[in-house]
Amino acid sequence: MNIFNFTAHFDSEEAYRLHFKEERDKVGITCKECGHTEHYWIKCRWSYECKNCRSRTSLRSGTIMQSSNLPFIIWYKTMFLMSTTKKGFSSKEIQKQLGLKRYEPVWAMVHKLRKAMGNRDARYTLEGMIEMDEGYFTIESTEIEKSKNKRGRGATGKNNVAIMAESTPLEDFETGIKSNHCRYFKAKVLSNHDSNEINKAIEESIDEKSIVFTDKSTSYVDISKFVELHITEKSDKNTTKETLKWVHITISNAKRNLLGNYHKIKGKYLQLYLNEFCYKLNRRYFGDRLFDRLVIANITGL
Repeated sequence: MNIFNFTAHFDSEEAYRLHFKEERDKVGITCKECGHTEHYWIKCRWSYECKNCRSRTSLRSGTIMQSSNLPFIIWYKTMFLMSTTKKGFSSKEIQKQLGLKRYEPVWAMVHKLRKAMGNRDARYTLEGMIEMDEGYFTIESTEIEKSKNKRGRGATGKNNVAIMAESTPLEDFETGIKSNHCRYFKAKVLSNHDSNEINKAIEESIDEKSIVFTDKSTSYVDISKFVELHITEKSDKNTTKETLKWVHITISNAKRNLLGNYHKIKGKYLQLYLNEFCYKLNRRYFGDRLFDRLVIANITGL
């Protein structure tokens, strides 16, 4: 959805609310008191009323907007800005574009949307041929941490992230030319370099019938317990360009994206920024539909 279609489609606060209601009706409403799924709509209250127990559910309740006092127009314009470009906007830039005085509500809103993106992607697991490796992302560090000047694994100002890519090797039988087709990606921030962290990421993100390709890192020794087959190769230029091609392309693009848009990222928020990156990367062919998918993520984000 480009800016001309957006402004033509939404001309009032009520238009935003009606669109949100239409999308929420498609998802369905479940009564939080009795679990019933049939409701009346009370327009004067902008609420649903359960046909069984008569309890009411507001239009925002059960979505990531439920505790927010910001109007729908602000939420919708933010979702439009976040979905209109693959590079994204910082919270400060969104505040500027929306003309709002306070930064804190915008920061909270954007992070809620990023959390919803992550929750939406968490519903799906990667399957088939999976590439996996770790990337080291720059995060904000304190003066005390900087003074330690640690290098290598666990270096100051760096956080390791497990990047997984669902790639399928393809070969043209006539020409013999091999190529890769990559579908979906996942990124999991790791708290340390222990193999248990990797195992947890594998269990949460990859189907047990998959084949996983990695380098020979000592953190990957138990991966074979959680998947059909684990294939390792010594880390070198050939591995980077061939076996783990898509993972390293993704790591490079993610680093460039984050460093280009955000001056400083605290380690505890890194996963949220990666949620947004992967969410849009996994839906890179959606085009104008990305905005509507983000509205659905808003509704089901909790």
